[in-house]
Amino acid sequence: MIELKKITTRKEMKDFVVFPFSLYKNNKYWVPPIINDEIDNFDPTKNPVFENAEAHFYLAFKDNKIVGRVVAIINWFEVQQQQLKKMRFGWFDVIDDIAVSKILLNKVKEIGLTNHLDFIEGPVGFNNLDKTGVLTEGFDHIGTMITWYNHSYYKDHLEKLGFVKEKEYLENKFKFENIDANYFDRISTILKKRFKLKALDFTKTKDLLPYIEEMFDVFEKSYSKLSTFVPISDAQISYFKKKYISFINPEYIKFVTDEHDKIVAFAIVMPSFSKALQKANGKLFPTGIFHLMKAKKHAKDVTLYLIGVHPEYQNKGIHAIIFDQYKKSFTPLGIENCYRTPELEDNDAINKIWKNFNPSTHKRRRTYKLDINATIL
Repeated sequence: MIELKKITTRKEMKDFVVFPFSLYKNNKYWVPPIINDEIDNFDPTKNPVFENAEAHFYLAFKDNKIVGRVVAIINWFEVQQQQLKKMRFGWFDVIDDIAVSKILLNKVKEIGLTNHLDFIEGPVGFNNLDKTGVLTEGFDHIGTMITWYNHSYYKDHLEKLGFVKEKEYLENKFKFENIDANYFDRISTILKKRFKLKALDFTKTKDLLPYIEEMFDVFEKSYSKLSTFVPISDAQISYFKKKYISFINPEYIKFVTDEHDKIVAFAIVMPSFSKALQKANGKLFPTGIFHLMKAKKHAKDVTLYLIGVHPEYQNKGIHAIIFDQYKKSFTPLGIENCYRTPELEDNDAINKIWKNFNPSTHKRRRTYKLDINATIL
């Protein structure tokens, strides 16, 4: 018999967070989170995302052993302001027993029905800064700190239960050497002169922090037309700045500004922390922090986390200025491989940005959808 339990205490939340550690034990591709950071991420008193969202956390038990988990999420800004009556689910992990998946997803459906929502979609997080999608291809590639990894049977469970594909995401990679230094130097020089633009590089975090709020304004304008977009509040921006920006190497964040010193384009790149997080095994101390700091300084792979261009400057090749900056910054560091975060397959604007680098798709993931009134088979 499978029993569901709603999480109500911090101890139970730790059980929720550490369940994947056993599910993916000895899996060389799964990348664990830092346990305490993940617990804090789910704490309404610490994460401002809960100002506009609610979440219900559930664990599934069989023979007194945890066999699955899920978070049922309602982003109320999305529901009330955007009139998108979506019931979200995320952090979905299960053993290979479809009955476990069914009971967890039925609970998600029940909450959606209670709140008069129209459909279920997942796995997704709270907003665009969270992880998204169930992995459907690329199980033999190491994950990243900003994506979910999962067993191959997840897709089968969802489809057998009646869920259908909603959105397809691609993860691509390319060799850093594919960035043509001469080409981007030449194009960057032309564009900066033509549009009166300048590139901003940083060596100190304190110098870039004043630009972060404006960067998110460009981020919102860049991504607002995507069907997945949910605005990021000022409190969430402050949370993101404190949690992530201060830890990212300042030279990995680039801005382009106009003649009035307004940001028109930006990019955030991170060193790959995947292997360091595997060595840390969920804990910063006593040695985890040293693995992460070593990766921050010496990683030869990077993850391209966010890139945005103001709509007024899109289709003008402005991203060339950013790549010229990265080529000059990363060449002395010996960067070898560039990995892109999941991007919508039909995002033509982003596909145009990357076309010059001969990228290859090494992973695919997707979200699944179900009408709230449909029967979970």
